[in-house]
Amino acid sequence: MADEHQFIENGLQRAQIDEFFGDELSRAGYGGMDIAKTPMGTQIVLKAEKPGMVIGKGGKNIRKITTELTERFGMDDPQIDVQEVDEPDLNARIVADRLANALERGWYFRKAGHTTIDRIMDAGALGAEIVLSGKVTGARSRVEKFNRGYIKHNGEPAQTVVDEGQGVAVMKLGTIGVTVKIIPPGAVLPDDFQIHDDVEVDDVEQAGDDESVESLLAEEPKEVPDVTEAEPEDDVEVPEEDPAEVIDEEIVEEVIDDADDEADDASEAEDADPDDDDQEELDEDVAEEAADLVAEMEEAEDDEEDN
Repeated sequence: MADEHQFIENGLQRAQIDEFFGDELSRAGYGGMDIAKTPMGTQIVLKAEKPGMVIGKGGKNIRKITTELTERFGMDDPQIDVQEVDEPDLNARIVADRLANALERGWYFRKAGHTTIDRIMDAGALGAEIVLSGKVTGARSRVEKFNRGYIKHNGEPAQTVVDEGQGVAVMKLGTIGVTVKIIPPGAVLPDDFQIHDDVEVDDVEQAGDDESVESLLAEEPKEVPDVTEAEPEDDVEVPEEDPAEVIDEEIVEEVIDDADDEADDASEAEDADPDDDDQEELDEDVAEEAADLVAEMEEAEDDEEDN
């Protein structure tokens, strides 16, 4: 079997066992369980408000539960250990079952919710929340919440710190879901902080110069002149230009201008049409041919006159 399927099988089996204990030990105040597999077998720790009812007279009830686990769920040598819950009002599973039983006995949901959450806070809880969902008063279902103190709804603290339990109240109009969340006393939350008074703190050694921050702050700031608005002073001497340097600059400029003119003439010569000479020779040939034709025509006319 693949690892993913094995995880699903283990989770499904755990949920079925928890549901089995909830049905069998409801009168004993079932408060949850812990399962751990050991080389000797499967170790199961049950939390109950009344351990005597879980064990039964002469261990009769515990033997019945052990046999049921072996036959129904296929567990190898289950070893059950029953522990008593020290403070039932701080166990979310027990509180949810109590509230569901109170609703089934006819308690008004608002009175039952406020009474239950007050008992939780009186037990020393840092925060609690009760959610009732279903047809609490009429034919239309709704959700009612009761809050006290500080409660976490998401993140890692919501999974590790908050104790959550569910219960179901079967009413004439339908079932009512009961969800209880409790933060027990002494829980360490990641956003907790403490303020200690009269604590001696060592002086912090400053690296670098011996000047302290107070002395630096006490010094008057130095005036920085505004460069943009500064005006030239009358006494400032402006250096005169050397005439030799000026002459050299003029000579260099003239040489550059002459070189530019020669480059322009060369470019104009290149831009000229190279076929001008050929055109002149062509015109001379045409003129000679025309003269020859005229001479032939005149000779032809003279011959006709002679004849």
